Amino acid sequence: MEFNHYSVMLNEVLEGLNIKPDGVYIDGTLGGAGHSIEIIKKLNDGLLIGIDQDQDALKFARQKLVEFSGKFILVHSNFSHIKEVLDNLEYEEVDGVLLDLGVSSYQLDTPERGFSYNYDAELDMRMNSEQSLTAFEVVNEYSFEELDRIIKEYGEDNWHYRIAEFIVNEREIKPIETTFELVSIIKKAVPKGARKDGPHPAKRTFQAIRIEVNNELGIIENTIKDAVGKLKKGGRIAIITFHSLEDRLVKNTFRDLALDCICPPEYPICICDHRAQVKIITRKPIVPSMKELEFNPRSRSAKLRIAEKL
Repeated sequence: MEFNHYSVMLNEVLEGLNIKPDGVYIDGTLGGAGHSIEIIKKLNDGLLIGIDQDQDALKFARQKLVEFSGKFILVHSNFSHIKEVLDNLEYEEVDGVLLDLGVSSYQLDTPERGFSYNYDAELDMRMNSEQSLTAFEVVNEYSFEELDRIIKEYGEDNWHYRIAEFIVNEREIKPIETTFELVSIIKKAVPKGARKDGPHPAKRTFQAIRIEVNNELGIIENTIKDAVGKLKKGGRIAIITFHSLEDRLVKNTFRDLALDCICPPEYPICICDHRAQVKIITRKPIVPSMKELEFNPRSRSAKLRIAEKL
């Protein structure tokens, strides 16, 4: 399958990054390289550093970017290691950072990756196929309490308790090995009446397990702080999120980085010596246009937030 990934809010991202022809830019979630290609097209003597933990993404991106030889460097890593990547490449500062936190269409639509409840496959869900933790371990080895917590917190599913309970009961009979086995269990756990309306009954649980497998939420705050620390004055960071938990983390981290004081309100004077590192460009997140939603319904939950280094 070709690595197709629609570049969400492409024009808004390009405008938000305020690209300089001689600048150095990081695409920390390279994916299908859609955003990266358009960033490179705006560069003369500049450079694009593409980071992705998915080897398939790097392979396809390298093919797509072949005509831009000399204008990009691709790195196999997680964007949470952005500081280390730049240190290894001997770049003190960069002009912009983009993070698109969505799962690519390629990952969702490649059955053997085990991301989707629409295809029968082994429980996997790893964005980085070299890591050890898979969805199989989460489903079959996590305690009831751990499963209940992640389905509640990461999936925001009202039936989290029953789903976790049904999973634990079923795996006592035999290991849960495939996506369709898990879907079947979830459907049993969610009452028939609750399955009539809304999204697929397994959607939230699959999201929760994927987030846990890839530690998607745990790395956001520190990554933003590291990225801002590597930005030049006037450089920008643009982040696209796809669900409320991600967006809340980005919003709150931007807010904290934009404050001159983080002392508790009851303190009579400031003693923290904290200074604002960014100004927030998007007081409210940018969302896809109606025209974009017609072409790419999967972008309907996307939100773009941008901040600029002071």
